Amino acid sequence: MYIGASFAASRSIAAMPRFKVAHLTTVDMSLRYLLLAQLRAVRDAGGEAIGISAPGPDVAELEREGIRHIAIESSTRSLDPRADAAAAMELVRILRRERVDVLHTHNPKPGLYGRVIGKWARVPIVVNTVHGLYATEDDAWSRRAAVYTLEAIASRCSDVELFQNPEDLALMERLHLTRRARLLGNGVDLVRFDASRVSAEERHRLRAEFGASDGTVVVGAVGRLVAEKGFAELFEAFAALDRRRYLLVVAGSEDSAKRDALSQSMISSARQRGVVFLGHRLKIEAVYASLDIFVLPSHREGFPRAAMEAQAMALPVVATNIRGCRQVVEDGLTGLLVERRDPDALARAITLLGENRDLRARMGAAGRARALVEFDERRVVERVSHAYIDVARRKGLALGAMLSHSMR
Repeated sequence: MYIGASFAASRSIAAMPRFKVAHLTTVDMSLRYLLLAQLRAVRDAGGEAIGISAPGPDVAELEREGIRHIAIESSTRSLDPRADAAAAMELVRILRRERVDVLHTHNPKPGLYGRVIGKWARVPIVVNTVHGLYATEDDAWSRRAAVYTLEAIASRCSDVELFQNPEDLALMERLHLTRRARLLGNGVDLVRFDASRVSAEERHRLRAEFGASDGTVVVGAVGRLVAEKGFAELFEAFAALDRRRYLLVVAGSEDSAKRDALSQSMISSARQRGVVFLGHRLKIEAVYASLDIFVLPSHREGFPRAAMEAQAMALPVVATNIRGCRQVVEDGLTGLLVERRDPDALARAITLLGENRDLRARMGAAGRARALVEFDERRVVERVSHAYIDVARRKGLALGAMLSHSMR
């Protein structure tokens, strides 16, 4: 922790009012499951940590953590221009009232309107995290042009752009569409996601709950039940496997607000073929511990948290060879990469691991070792704190001394 050099400086810092850092997301789930460590860091440094999003069931847990939540009633994940405009106006009123020191936005939609409004409202520091550009290399050029243009415009309104994925950062820099950008990376709680913390008894109990016998290879997926997570291909791949040998479990909630939400007929059909749907599970680390193989057949990712969690739990990972998954899975070392939308390749990769216990163990151990080096969320929190401090110093804000004293 950085301490002011003089007693006078220390007294002036102590006399400063408590600083406010607000994180803006679409829904409260993101605040709880993606950003909680960053919010806790502000709280623990003596600042006021604020989460701004649509209201929801995770608000209570945020408030138990000492994080104040401010609701944007109009915020929605669906494409709704009228609701988005209303959400933007709600944010204007919130920023006028709260006078936050740092507004940290998160894409997609809040990252766009939040940066513009933050600058317009003269928030001292506006920071944005790019969790993953909402365009992939094989999207139509019209879609890519729209996404890149909006990001370029919004980035002019922020003081620093934090990119989770190095491929996104390299692309935007190559096209000269971002400024003051730096690589953030991504991470998970390596203490929570540690297979040694889940007892053999709990693992056995969960596998029995799933209907797995001692010889069953349990394959698992974790994520919202939407098409872009590749569930159609996963269900087709599973149908090609021997049901006496393999069991597929899926942990994740339905997301009817998304246009690509899985239909009830698809879910029912998969269930009839033996897929076990667990719904949303709070103790997801125990679910990971009960698996033999983790699968992420996504069409688009930024920097997938579920794959990092699985590797931290010493699971071999089968994932698609796309941006994000490539940053987590080292093909042939910590798991296997397959082409997206290819259920046959997915089935082959699962079978290769399913029939080789030693290979699963080696890849799982390598994944845990890599997670300890690459995917520690404490380092992500440090990078975010440094970004706040660097911006404050660059802009000559007194806030810089306060943040340096409190957050280092």
